[in-house]
Amino acid sequence: MHLFAENLAVEISSYYRNLALGHGVIPKVFTLVNSDGQQYLFFIDDLGMEQQEESQFLAYIVQAHDAVCYARGTLVILDEKQQLIEFAVIDRDDEEAIVCSAELTRDMNDRPIGLTEFVKTLVAQKTIFFSGLFKSIALSEEKIEDFQSLWDEMKGKILQRTMDL
Repeated sequence: MHLFAENLAVEISSYYRNLALGHGVIPKVFTLVNSDGQQYLFFIDDLGMEQQEESQFLAYIVQAHDAVCYARGTLVILDEKQQLIEFAVIDRDDEEAIVCSAELTRDMNDRPIGLTEFVKTLVAQKTIFFSGLFKSIALSEEKIEDFQSLWDEMKGKILQRTMDL
């Protein structure tokens, strides 16, 4: 597993803890890191796409930026009282993925007030629903232009930084 993938798991854990407990929000997050250590992070909900188009867009971004790993996270509601924040880190060169999960506690007003430590588990990458973003996809020239235009438009809102080794 690439060192960036391990670092990404630690960073996303902290990021979600800050968002949930510090700001009271748990967005669907997507982030990738390329071989130069450039990291891009954005909220998937901001895309406003149907699931199939969203998956195509994310695959396009992963491939266009030559990602070595990416992560996707969300809130999982198991029942009325049990909620988890979960994310998975997918590494381009590894058959296993890192899955992290933490239990979220809310107060009477439905505000997040507690989050357990994230438990990290290695699982077969093929068991992760969105693990196929490294697979080559065929897109029309028009779709590629649309996706690139959207990416250019989003860049001002995307957290972009260089990840340290």
